[in-house]
Amino acid sequence: MEALTLLLIFLISCILCLYTWNSMYRNHNLPPGPTPLPFLGNLLKMKTGQMVDSLKELQKKYGDVYTIYLGPRRVVVLCGYEAVKEALVDNAEEFGNRGLLPSVALYTQGHGVIFSNGNRWKELRRFTLMNFRNFGMGKRSIEEKIKEEARCLVEELKKSKGAQINPTFYFSQVASNIICSILFGSRYRYNDPSFLRLMYIIDEIFKAMSSFWGQLFDIFNAVMKHFPGPHHRAVKCAYMLDKFVLERLEADRDTLDPENPRHLIDSFLIKMEQEKDNPSDNYSMKSLLTSASSLFVAGTETLSTTLRHGFLLFLKHPDIKCKVQEEIDRVIGRHRDPEPEDRASMPYTDAVIHEIQRYANVLPMNLPHAVMKDVKFRGFSIPKGTDVLPILAFVLHDPKYFPDPFIFNPRRFLDENGGFEKNAAFMAFSAGKRVCLGENLARVELFIFITTLLQHFDISTPEDPAHIDITPQMVGFSNVPKSYLISFNPR
Repeated sequence: MEALTLLLIFLISCILCLYTWNSMYRNHNLPPGPTPLPFLGNLLKMKTGQMVDSLKELQKKYGDVYTIYLGPRRVVVLCGYEAVKEALVDNAEEFGNRGLLPSVALYTQGHGVIFSNGNRWKELRRFTLMNFRNFGMGKRSIEEKIKEEARCLVEELKKSKGAQINPTFYFSQVASNIICSILFGSRYRYNDPSFLRLMYIIDEIFKAMSSFWGQLFDIFNAVMKHFPGPHHRAVKCAYMLDKFVLERLEADRDTLDPENPRHLIDSFLIKMEQEKDNPSDNYSMKSLLTSASSLFVAGTETLSTTLRHGFLLFLKHPDIKCKVQEEIDRVIGRHRDPEPEDRASMPYTDAVIHEIQRYANVLPMNLPHAVMKDVKFRGFSIPKGTDVLPILAFVLHDPKYFPDPFIFNPRRFLDENGGFEKNAAFMAFSAGKRVCLGENLARVELFIFITTLLQHFDISTPEDPAHIDITPQMVGFSNVPKSYLISFNPR
């Protein structure tokens, strides 16, 4: 009897496996790819901590468009500028949905300006971009607040008196303070306990999403979401960030003037009141908090990591740093603040900043997209709802558009006369309908922070430039530079 029961269980298991294979893995004219295993998918093809390298190996075998399975989750991978452009730009509508990011999905629940879809996303993106442009409502512009933050950073670094420091925390503070200025209308002092708590929460979210458990959750979320454990750390920290925003919101609510919003949160609260009877629920408190959290994490980590890469590259290439300083001295001088308009007269500095972004490749995997309907793409069929990974690393390192892509060379963005030259494959902010919401903001921030610091300081390190390792390291879904020490010496 026991043998019969075991045989029955075995047969049922085989039928379930066959059904799973048939319904999930059977080729429906999908792009080619390695044969997946039930439940595991293609995980055995992925090297731990080397996701991009693993995908590169698969590209060599299957081409620029292929299918992989992260556990039971089907994902179409796009490699190289032409494939990514064809999907995100030429077929922007079909590839315009946000894909699944399980490590935060339990928190976002389809809300917020980055992780929503459909009409809610269109409404929130339009609203946020409008408020970015109208920031200050006739008061100080975003550019002025970036310049103020740059001056504060200079004063803070002067306190180090040329000592060797790890710049990570400084760059994270300035990046986060810009988001505070947009959301709350004011910045924090660097030693403010509330601000230090905010910095701790943002760092914990990033570390949790990038951890082994966070990555495992992104693959096996269908099962792991039902069990407690460290894989829920990112969501718990996101709710801590909600609490921080709510505290600030409540402190300002009593002085809210519907005719004169002071910052983005004021504008959102006013819009919530106007839309309170609208059943679409696009402007809810959940959307406000999720949007704020997303802006904090995205706006802090990407900018601060790019600055860390940039100054490490300056230490590695002091000749390039000196050329930037020569251009700063010639165009701006040392006695006035850099202005965003100066960039047009500084082609070499502009080229260097572009090359820093290209080389650093801060978000190599990009955020996942998804197709909003059944799509025909390059002769293949991609079913509705399939996640799509347009790999930015393969665009920014596409040898067809960037010869010797792993060499840091700002001249690739200069023409024969020394003028700045655009490159269509420069997609550091992604492309299409989901292009980075803060692209214009980030461009201004990078220019102002880099030029202001090099205007006021020479930089040095005890390490021989020849021995400095500038190779980006992939931590979770982000490329970060190796930890380093740097001295900021007043010029």
